[in-house]
This record gives sequence, C-alpha cells and structure tokens, in this order.
Amino acid sequence: MTVEPPLDLNTLPTAPGCYLYHDKDGTVIYVGKAKNLKRRVSSYFQRHDLDPKTEALVSHIASIQFIVTNNEVEALILENNLIKRHWPKYNISLKDSKTYAYILRTEEEFPCFVVARDRDQPGTYFGPFTSALERDYLLRALKHAFLIRSCRRPQKRGCLRYHMQSCMGPCVGAVSREEYAEQVGRAEAVLKGKGNDLLDALKSEMAVRSEAQEFEKALVIRDQIQAIERLQEHQRVQRQKSYDEDVINYLVVDGTVYLALFNIYRGTLGQKEEYVFPFHQEFLNEFLVQYYADHPVPKEVLVPHEVDGSIEAFLGEKKGQKVGVTVPQRGDLKNLLDLVKTNIETQFFGDRIKVEELRKALHLPCSPGVIECFDISHLSGTAMVGVMVQFRDGRPDRKNYRKYRIRTVEGIDDFRAIAEVVRRRYSRLRDEQKRMPDLIVVDGGKGQLHAAVDELAALGLKIPLIALAKREEEVYMPGLSLPIPLDRRSKASLFLQQIRDETHRSAITYNRTLRRKKVVP
Repeated sequence: MTVEPPLDLNTLPTAPGCYLYHDKDGTVIYVGKAKNLKRRVSSYFQRHDLDPKTEALVSHIASIQFIVTNNEVEALILENNLIKRHWPKYNISLKDSKTYAYILRTEEEFPCFVVARDRDQPGTYFGPFTSALERDYLLRALKHAFLIRSCRRPQKRGCLRYHMQSCMGPCVGAVSREEYAEQVGRAEAVLKGKGNDLLDALKSEMAVRSEAQEFEKALVIRDQIQAIERLQEHQRVQRQKSYDEDVINYLVVDGTVYLALFNIYRGTLGQKEEYVFPFHQEFLNEFLVQYYADHPVPKEVLVPHEVDGSIEAFLGEKKGQKVGVTVPQRGDLKNLLDLVKTNIETQFFGDRIKVEELRKALHLPCSPGVIECFDISHLSGTAMVGVMVQFRDGRPDRKNYRKYRIRTVEGIDDFRAIAEVVRRRYSRLRDEQKRMPDLIVVDGGKGQLHAAVDELAALGLKIPLIALAKREEEVYMPGLSLPIPLDRRSKASLFLQQIRDETHRSAITYNRTLRRKKVVP
C-alpha cells in the first residue's frame, strides 16, 4: 500500500532529528527519531511491504512536523521526551519504557558513583545516558581514573580493587576523608563537563608511559581519555536544570519575520512552535508580550538581542517572581539559540540555503536555480539508457525529467553515451530557443566531464558544467586537473549528492522498465 504524503518529501532536511505525525484533528499519533529525517520519513510513503500497524498509521497521517537536532543522541533524548509528553497512539508499546538511567554520587562519608534510574535517592545526579554500554564504560573509567570505591557496603578488609591499587581503600582507612573528597570532586567536574585539566594531565601521563614503553598502561589511559572526551560532548538538548526556559530566535527575510520558540522543561527540549508575521521595528517586544499573556512564563527566556527593559518586569509580574531575559554570547545557551535558528533555516529556507551554498562553493556567476543532471544506466552494455533530472529552486521538478534510449553507442561506452544525451538535450533547447539550465551535472569523473564539455562546445553553448564522481564524492570542473576542495558534509556537497542520487535512481528505474518489457511475452 502507498499513501500520498501530506507534504513534499523533498522539503524535509537530511539532518538528524525527530518527526511527529498528526491526524486530521491535529493530535500527535506517532513520534519517531531519525539520523536522516528525509530518508526515514520518506520510507513510510515509498515502501510496499509495511506491516498492518504501520499501514494503519500511515493512512491516518494528515500532517508532519519535524524538529532538527545536532546529532542522533539529542534526537534519541528528544524522542523519549516527546513520547512521554504526547503519549501517541502508535507509540503505545513505549508507554512502559523506563527513563534513561543516571549516574548518582551518593551522600556518604566516602561517596561512590552508582547507576540510578529513579531520582529518589539523596545525592547528585548526572545524565541521563541513552547508551547503557557507554554509561557503564564511563562509570568504570572514572572509578579507575580517580580510584573511587565501587562497593555499595564498606568492607572491613581491603577488597581486590584495593590490592590491585585501583581503589584508595577508604574502607580500611588507607585514605583521609579530605583526600578522598578531592578525588570525588574531580570526578564530578568531569561529569559536569569541566574535565579539561584532567584531560591534559592524562595525555601527559600517556606520553610518559609510551616513552617508557609501558604500552598496556598507556592504552588504558588512552581509553580513559576517549571516554571522558565523549562525555564532554555536552548534550545541548538534555541539560540538567532545576527550572524551565524558553529559547527564541528568528530570521527576517523580505520584510517577513520567521520566528521559532523552543520550550525547555528542566533542561529537556519539550516542543517547538513557529510563527510567521510582517516585520516592524518592535516586533520582538510585541511578540513576547502577546505570547506570554496566554502562555506560562518560564524562569528564563533566551533571546538573540536585547529587548525593552519593561519586558522583564512584565514577565516577572505575571510569573510572580524574577524572570531572566538573557542574550547568551557563548557556551551551551548560545548553542541552543543557534539550534533554534538552524530549525528556522531548515523549515523555511532549506532549499534556498543549499542552492546559495552550491553557488558559493562552485564560484558560479549566478544562483543555480535550474540544475540538470545526467546519468547512464545499462546491464553489461545491454538496455543502455540515459536520463536527465532537473532540480528547480532546490527541488526535483519531475515534469521536466527526460529519458533517452541510447541510439549511437554499442557495448559499454559511458563517455559516448553521455555525449549523445547531452547533444540531444541541448541541441533541442537551442533550436527551440528555450531557457538553458544554470548548471549541468554529469554523474562520473573526468571522462564524462570531457565528453559533455566537447558536446557543449560543438553546440556553441557556454553553461557551467561539473562532474560528480561516486566513490569519493569528488567534484571536477573544466580546466582543473584536480577535484575542487569540497567538504563532503557541507550543504553544497550534500545537495549535489541528493541530485546525483535522484538521477541515479531514475536511470536504474528506466533501465529496469525496458528490460522487463523485453522479457514480457
């Protein structure tokens, strides 16, 4: 079964994040996470082998909302939070799922660090951690690095860890309370993301161990460093806070304000709201007053620039206590502001941004509003076909796709095949005096590029032309012997890969169609 999606799937970003499916009444019926939002959401509407439950879900999808995150870990935490907030019908199997576990520093004379799932014990909590494997590894690494005890009940005689010199031995009086507390404090600093000094010390010790050819000890230290560094990749969406905060950011484009607001509940991203309205000088002040007149006021509001001083007083009066209106300049709060802006760019301007990034990367004279990409497909030289896929303003323009049966080439010769389809395409556009594309892309390397260049020259046409090689995503341009330096993870490169993949898909589909026709009696 296939169902028409409620939006153009090509508008979805390829970034990680969460997607929310709504029914016709606006109720959230499913929440999911994805490493690649576009690929994951598209799979619901393009597969023919869905199970009955998923078929029922897809048949009730009336609208789709998505929230972009910085990485998969943030998406995982956000998904968990959204499910617990909305209890979607088709996530019902997750209702009994437990909250991700924390690391707890106990309140004892000689504290230890243990795994805790519920925050009902006295002490300090760190986390939560989405990976039990990594959480346990980090816990072991910290205990070993700082010689923290692991026994839940103090022993009357030294345990095996003490005799192996991996515990300070507070149970047998081998360390003072002050010395032990100092080591516990250092471990806490690492868990809070303040372990840079420790990392420097460990790296120095690892170098010393390596020079002394104590490779096993150096390897253990290396593992500790890696564990601590992973922990220090601070999860911006899941920050431990004892209060709520809202994060607001916006873009102004052509006299219109595109504004997004993230609700952060005790450090956890809860939901996203979006607003579009005409620009005027005091729009942010006006928005804050109107929004919080009808919504709960958090303890802190993050904004991209200073607002009228009366706003803070207004919010404080409505909440009944002091409310901070903060303009962060760096750190996690600034990262949250940037994340909101990323969502605005992705939601409203994803296509425009990637087209402009491609123009800059290729140093094109104008924005490539119309891009045409060619690919050749065959099976051991049989049923050779060519296709041309057109992207207009960053999106596939399927009504302008073209398919070609190769006429002048026998056997396997991709270069001559590319030359033929390029010649047929642009000789016709020239003769009919129709608009030429702003950029031509051929799937392949230098050989395909030179073949296309020669054909354009023979036609008397000057159109920007590149070739995109599959293996290393290398981009070749006429007149350059080496591929241009283009980060494979940049918006420009990802856009080119999207174009190439769509062209490749179209070519393979056409090739298979012709081969099926040949075997049908």
